[in-house]
Amino acid sequence: MTIFGSDMPMPVPDIDDAPFWAAAAQRRLVFQRCTSCGAHRHPPAPVCPTCQSTGSDWSEAPARGELFSYTVTHVAPHAALRGHTPYVVALVRFPAFDDVRLVTNIVGSAPDHLKIGAAVELFWELVGTESYLPRFRIVGDETAE
Repeated sequence: MTIFGSDMPMPVPDIDDAPFWAAAAQRRLVFQRCTSCGAHRHPPAPVCPTCQSTGSDWSEAPARGELFSYTVTHVAPHAALRGHTPYVVALVRFPAFDDVRLVTNIVGSAPDHLKIGAAVELFWELVGTESYLPRFRIVGDETAE
């Protein structure tokens, strides 16, 4: 299932987030972790905001999180999104990972079914022929596709 059109621009990995996107291509959600203090962070960065260490590795994230915040977008901010509104842009929080938050989309739920704190589960959207993007569904929402 693709929620946006095939002409949607894809992320261009940089030196800091290339491991995140490489893992996503394998349908694995990972977050950067400081090797000095153990704090998780996202988006990836060259220096830990907690202890200023430059050492890091990557930890596999759980497939479930919680809806921290969201907005329903009714006006397409990019030509590739025309005809795909409304859609939900969300912040998903991972309490077990130092409250790391991921900007993503909630798919398959009517906006009036969304509730801050709701449990969400990960699924992977194939975009093009080889790119995957992490998306989420509300756990237990019978209206979800």
